[in-house]
Amino acid sequence: MKGRGRELRKLSSWLCCDCGKAIEPNSANMCVECIRSRVDITEHIPKQSNLQFCKFCERYLNPPNTWMVCPPESRELLTLCLKRLRALTSVRLIDASFVWTEPHSKRIIVKLVVQKEVFGGAVLQQVFNVEYVVNNQMCDECRRVENKDFWKASVQVRQKTHHKKTLYYLEQLILKTSSHSDCVGINPVAGGIDFFFATENQARKMVDFLLTAVPCKYNHSKKLISHDIHSNTYNYKYTYCVDIVPSCRLDVVCLPPAVAKSCGSMNQIVLVNRVNNVIHLIDPQTAQIGIVNGASYYRSPFGTLCSAKQLVEYVVMDVELLQFSDLPTAAGLGKCSGSHAVADVFVVRSNELGLAEPLHIRSHLGSILKPGDTVLGYDLKNANVNDPHFDKMNPDKIPSVVLVKKVYASDATKGSRRAWKLKRLQEAETASVGSSGMDQDFVDFMDDLEADPVMRQGVNIYKNPKFKPREKPSVVEGDEEQGPTISLEEMLDELTLDDDPMGQ
Repeated sequence: MKGRGRELRKLSSWLCCDCGKAIEPNSANMCVECIRSRVDITEHIPKQSNLQFCKFCERYLNPPNTWMVCPPESRELLTLCLKRLRALTSVRLIDASFVWTEPHSKRIIVKLVVQKEVFGGAVLQQVFNVEYVVNNQMCDECRRVENKDFWKASVQVRQKTHHKKTLYYLEQLILKTSSHSDCVGINPVAGGIDFFFATENQARKMVDFLLTAVPCKYNHSKKLISHDIHSNTYNYKYTYCVDIVPSCRLDVVCLPPAVAKSCGSMNQIVLVNRVNNVIHLIDPQTAQIGIVNGASYYRSPFGTLCSAKQLVEYVVMDVELLQFSDLPTAAGLGKCSGSHAVADVFVVRSNELGLAEPLHIRSHLGSILKPGDTVLGYDLKNANVNDPHFDKMNPDKIPSVVLVKKVYASDATKGSRRAWKLKRLQEAETASVGSSGMDQDFVDFMDDLEADPVMRQGVNIYKNPKFKPREKPSVVEGDEEQGPTISLEEMLDELTLDDDPMGQ
């Protein structure tokens, strides 16, 4: 039976009409080799093509104007390569895969298996490779970033004050939330920062963030650049001017009577304790606290009586803590700060020690002061003040001196040996952080961060790898010898990502 089957199979085969080789019957009457020599089903499919790649954002161009992220040898990249072969629709695609190439060779090879019907019914299958050359082409977004002069909308942040503590705090908020990721340029100017954007919507998004970050107001304007009369299209440049409240931390302000009454009938002469999304005030004589938001401030604005450049150094001679029942807020006039203690403090100017009589001052720093300490304060009695609300006040309610903060022995050398650092928007300024030549306003801002744990919640603090302590540093917050410090638990490890030169 087996021999009979072989004879039947031999009888059912015939010879190729071209080369005479015995083949199985087919509609073309030709063997596979002869069909391939006569017909090439891939002749209309290009064996080479190009891909546009942006090396800045690492995206490929998907014509006509879409840029997409395609990892190496991914399904997205294979789909993009197949779309570039227009003549591929004339055959049936069976399989497609990548052929390994060097990552830096700028070549992508795709192996294709296709089928097509030839000679009235015979199906021919063929395997071939298509080579793609990766060309560098900058996308529109990266081109706008590289071209520093190109922008369609700008946000001008300004604060009319002598020091920049609020601006430095706002800078750290922007870095923590990455609100500047859409900026095509950042330009620091005197009294503020300019942010440039490619679209108006991105600038508006930045303005909305600033309104929620700090008390401020803004104005909007636009300038006509060009006009197409045929299509009736206009090209504008938009400008948003954001004005931040001029009050900063540790400034002495004089509240209008209506604002002081809305804050629990506190005294008009108060100290700015903190500025974040609202202005936090504290009465230095009663430790009563109050809050003023941006809308209330611009409805009844108040100016600054004394700022950080007018601080005077005093020496504490004696401290007498007061009972809570002795304060006017005990009758329910307002809320007191639990972290401060009101005390009668007797101080003398450092340059008049032993020459003048001690001054009696009521201060909210009674919990941290002791005889022999050095404190900084404002001398309102001898200050040159030009404020309409201050001129109308009763002289008996105006304190002669307002104490602000205690000076620790380690403050003189703390700036050069901090175990932490902050990032900056401008890379050129980043190298100066932690150096002795740093801006004094930024040094004062870092001192405020150490003294205020609430302010540190909106700031990313990083460990300083260049810090080499001379002795075992004290990281316990509230240490009287070292002063306020930042604990290691609040510091972050700075993450640096290095690009793989092989592209893997």
